[in-house]
Amino acid sequence: MARAAAKKRGKSKTGPGANQPSLRSWIETLSRQKKLKRVKAEVDWDEEIGAITRINMGLQGPALLFENIKDYKNTRSTKFMTCGLSNTQQVALLLDLPKNTPDKDMVRHLKDTYQKPVKPKTIGTGPVKENILKGDDINLFDFPALKYHASDGGRYIDTFCGVVTNDPTTGRPNIGLYRGQVLGADKIGKLIVPTQGYGGHLAKRYEAGDKMPVAVVHGWHDSMPFCAGSPFPKQICEWDMIGAIHQQPVELVNCETVDIKVPATAEIVVEGYIDPDPETFEMEGPFADYPGYEAKRATPKPVLNVTCITHRDKPILRGALEGSRPGLPSEDGPLCAFSWSAIAWNLLEDAGVSGITDVWMPPVSTGVNIVVQIHKQYRNQAMQIGNVLWGSSSGQWFFKNVMVVEEDIDIRDPIALDWALAFRVNPDAGDIALIGPTFGSLLDPSTPAADRDVQKYGTARWTRTLIDATRSWAFEPNPDFDGRRYPPLNKIDAKLERKIKRRWQEYGIGIDYMTEDQRENLTMEKLSKIFSEV
Repeated sequence: MARAAAKKRGKSKTGPGANQPSLRSWIETLSRQKKLKRVKAEVDWDEEIGAITRINMGLQGPALLFENIKDYKNTRSTKFMTCGLSNTQQVALLLDLPKNTPDKDMVRHLKDTYQKPVKPKTIGTGPVKENILKGDDINLFDFPALKYHASDGGRYIDTFCGVVTNDPTTGRPNIGLYRGQVLGADKIGKLIVPTQGYGGHLAKRYEAGDKMPVAVVHGWHDSMPFCAGSPFPKQICEWDMIGAIHQQPVELVNCETVDIKVPATAEIVVEGYIDPDPETFEMEGPFADYPGYEAKRATPKPVLNVTCITHRDKPILRGALEGSRPGLPSEDGPLCAFSWSAIAWNLLEDAGVSGITDVWMPPVSTGVNIVVQIHKQYRNQAMQIGNVLWGSSSGQWFFKNVMVVEEDIDIRDPIALDWALAFRVNPDAGDIALIGPTFGSLLDPSTPAADRDVQKYGTARWTRTLIDATRSWAFEPNPDFDGRRYPPLNKIDAKLERKIKRRWQEYGIGIDYMTEDQRENLTMEKLSKIFSEV
């Protein structure tokens, strides 16, 4: 009777969760903006959907909702959604910003948003309680988890989700984005590193001799994986940040078998326990992860033993392709470029670094590289920036290479960065520094395999690079440069510039010589920028 009552309350149009964000509300938003395609042709969960997704991402395509999946015509879940954050315009849509919002403004918007947390609230029930599965009813193969790549060791269900655990000391929840491979009807192999949020929780459970309760949330509004995959400082709760994005509390409900709260309007929640005892570990992988390379080896990993699954009627599984390389991005790219950049900016300012004017983590490097733009105020400011970034918990996966430039360098323009590297960097003067060894990403293939043994070392080893591409303050003032340390930029006289700008149409140079793509990309904003910089 209690289960039936929960189902009735969960389906109410005016009850709990009625005005809450959800995967379905996000799908509706994408559809209204013509940013979603429903794929009705039959597709195979075994590599085909992964390959379609790869090509769609390379084309900067829309979100995809697969509705006709081989072997999933009459199962509990028959639909799979991906590419909800496949391009910049979709991130702007998620943030309720105009689609043509400049990248810098989006980063600054998130930077400010993350400083205004909105705490979640607990309610009695919601749509995620419409179906409650325990015991023999549990079967992870009822949900269309994919084999994404030919080199993968199996099917991965946890790729764009929210893995929720509670700190056993403080009770504070952590919502992370951690991969998980289906190892059986009720088992998921999990990649866990001690420096991750739930890696620290597992270590505490191991010391206490306890198993770790876990809830994996599949299919909520994409703001959840957007924040779950972002490297917030450990004292920050991701539910608060998601609430900040939506400017309303996330409504949570209690799980059935673990003491964890999850979104009331989630599609699917998988509950269970992870035993920290290495004797219980099972082989997980290989998996072609974020660096864009194939993986070749499975290793022993902790196992999530499932105790309950709750889900909405006709649930939709949300997943994401991993692995970025030039021309073929993944959904990690927008996370990196916008959310991670905003967090790094706040991290630097919270640590007392002054003069930060912009931060950018290029999408294809997925956080390994970062460029920080500053109004330079003191000598060795770049080294301070590097030390703050490397000393943070985010340094596990990010900030291997740090480049610092001044505010006249557009940090999203590779040509501008190349010019700064060419004419403001002197390795002999200490403008390039190698720092390490430090801890680092165990998934980085440029690191020798012996230095990526997580079972032996708990993490991997990186040597990091700092490139100080700011103008050196070690130079003495030069009378040839009007007393400046560096020569002034060679610019057109302002009076002549105004004259040329006024007469540009009169010259008749036109744009006929340009290619079609160049003409399409020649906006008034770009023209104004050229005139402002010459």
